[in-house]
Amino acid sequence: MFVYALPIFTGAFLLFQVQPLIGKSILPWFGGAPGVWTTCMLFFQVLLLAGYAYAHFLSRWFQPRGQVIVHLGLLLMGLAVSQVTPDDSWKPHDTEHPTLDILVLLTACLGLPYFLLASTGPLMQQWFSRTNSGVSPYRLYALSNVGSLLALVSYPFFFETRFTRQMQAELWTWGFGAYVLFSVCCAWWLWRKNPVEPATSIEAAPAAKLNPPPRDSHLSRFDQLLWLLLPACASVLLLATTNKMCQDVAVIPFLWVLPLALYLLTFIISFDNPRWYRRGPFALALVGALGATCWALFQGTDAPLKLELGIYAFMLFTGSMVCHGELYRLKPNPRHLTTFYLLIAAGGALGGLFVALIAPFIFTDYHELHWGLLACGLLFTVVCARERSSEYGRCWRWLACILTLLGFAGLDQSLAWMGERLSDFPDSLIVTLRAGLWSLLAVWVTFWIGQKRFATFRGWQALVCAWLAVGLLALALALRLEARDSDETLLTKSRGFYGTLAVHEYRKDDPLAHYYLLQHGRITHGLQFVDPELAAWPTSYYGPGSGISLAVGALPEGGRRIGVVGLGTGTMAIFGRTNDYLRIYEINPQVERVARSTFSYLSNSPAQIEIVLGDARLSLEREPPQEFDLLALDAFTSDAIPVHLLTKEAFALYERHVSPHGIIAVHISNRYLNLEPVVANVARHFNYHLAVISWEEGNSDYEAWGDEWVDEWWLYSSTWVLLSRNEEIINAAAIREAASPVKTNAVNIPLWTDDFASLFQILQ
Repeated sequence: MFVYALPIFTGAFLLFQVQPLIGKSILPWFGGAPGVWTTCMLFFQVLLLAGYAYAHFLSRWFQPRGQVIVHLGLLLMGLAVSQVTPDDSWKPHDTEHPTLDILVLLTACLGLPYFLLASTGPLMQQWFSRTNSGVSPYRLYALSNVGSLLALVSYPFFFETRFTRQMQAELWTWGFGAYVLFSVCCAWWLWRKNPVEPATSIEAAPAAKLNPPPRDSHLSRFDQLLWLLLPACASVLLLATTNKMCQDVAVIPFLWVLPLALYLLTFIISFDNPRWYRRGPFALALVGALGATCWALFQGTDAPLKLELGIYAFMLFTGSMVCHGELYRLKPNPRHLTTFYLLIAAGGALGGLFVALIAPFIFTDYHELHWGLLACGLLFTVVCARERSSEYGRCWRWLACILTLLGFAGLDQSLAWMGERLSDFPDSLIVTLRAGLWSLLAVWVTFWIGQKRFATFRGWQALVCAWLAVGLLALALALRLEARDSDETLLTKSRGFYGTLAVHEYRKDDPLAHYYLLQHGRITHGLQFVDPELAAWPTSYYGPGSGISLAVGALPEGGRRIGVVGLGTGTMAIFGRTNDYLRIYEINPQVERVARSTFSYLSNSPAQIEIVLGDARLSLEREPPQEFDLLALDAFTSDAIPVHLLTKEAFALYERHVSPHGIIAVHISNRYLNLEPVVANVARHFNYHLAVISWEEGNSDYEAWGDEWVDEWWLYSSTWVLLSRNEEIINAAAIREAASPVKTNAVNIPLWTDDFASLFQILQ
């Protein structure tokens, strides 16, 4: 087995080591959006499917020596083109729909080597079955997942922190050479043995009693459908969870690796030995995970970050464990090994296609997570309903009892919820119904114990499935309530590669308070009053006491050149005066359309305004020096930070475009991360003077609003960091009075670069 274990382990390690490497390499070219990794995952899953299909048909159409000749030829070709870092010629120009560009780039740079690595597992296991009759090959599949998991865990904690991307690419290329050598050894072994037919059965092993035998040679169509749907569901959960995490924090390799590692861990556990997956405990874990995820979705931005990430991680692990555990129970005879793996890969690719390509067109928000949760619950209910094995008798009994208790508890909480929100129901009626509910359960249990029905009842499995069906309906209702656009204030909502945009209209009945608000994901990206006079007021993060307002006020009058990274509603245009020039960089064309169609900041400004579509870093790289008096960085996507805009290389680029006495203003408001040490490191590295301006809601005096006095609710708390080599600007009275000390963490924060940026140390 060792001769086959080497290429399987090495291939799996390289397969998953290259994923975060190339993903991180191209991430800055496409604005650091979560969609970059989703598209990469689609490519990886499709190539995995292609590799599994190649292994399947190669084993069907060729005899062993023919397989060796074909595979060795492809290995030599792959070794000749194993260059995994794209050069600058691949940098994009069209950023509105970059999915196809990313797929073409990945295919050209990584296609053949990744295809060969993807085929390793099923092909080598099929060769192993031919040369080792009667020995189970499925533990080699678990070994491949161990290699994959080790690659994922080691990347953010070892390779990313110790080697540059170029060195990582060189190490990977050397590793691919070693993989080819190991594969040649396996090919020589198969050539020497030259078996004619693969093994058709598995002999008894010491752990035979713990390993249910694979199904016989007859393939059930329904089983094959489950081979496809179960991994597809797990794939949807993986990608949807990754999207959710990246939207709320940042698009970084760690938040790619964490969900993928949990996903692979479930493969390892499930395919190592069936003792690790027990349907009863995981049924309860799945119920808890689905309920907790619904709670987190309803909480939205109010949930603590670590708790939210923990809930999503637990849900992904539990859901994937259920899918892969049930998948392993359906494993076939080794005769159908490549078919089994081919459908598993097809299911993974199907889930990737749904999340990356289909969901953005059929949903206006990230609702694929909702459908993934429903699919997981439905598939588990189906496999429980069709189970015919007698080994689950006791399990069905205690599981039915626990689910019954949970079901009555859920009904009780539903009645309590109705009492709080529906005034038509008197409190006494709700109390009576809740008391009657528990009395009914007590009478039922007492009757069954008295009649000794527990020992004779044969419908435990049906009762479990009934409660699962009820729970599934409750889950569907809860997710529908959370996902529906019931907000009467919603005007428009759209979804693209860079996230979701929603425009809301508030207080239509009050002309002086009537305003529009833009949300990108869950975060407000600007608002504007409809009244023509009030429409000229600075709002949200740009109020009179904000850092950006003070920075603009410190500039000399007349002919100012202002650069802005991130358009939003166009609020920065409010600071433009006659003869001023504003150059605004925006990666998402949908944002420009909304800013021009719904908001009037751009059209009302007397300044000359030019909007440059595309990633700001790429645009600035291509342009001659702009001599900006002020460069404002305000490019958050939802609540995720643009890491590639805060690195040493990015600020070196900004320095080329800002005049010697100009200002760089960085908007770092964030609920989860303390970015001040990051910007302070940049200031030290480039010898900038620095001022941190934090403005809190409620700091302003009250203003007249019609006949009433109200606080300035249209101004939001904000933190801006001002950087300049002009000491007079930073020491201006208005800026110095508003400045606050830099918040530093207890540990030393290293300077962020394109090769290294760590969020762990700046979590708040």
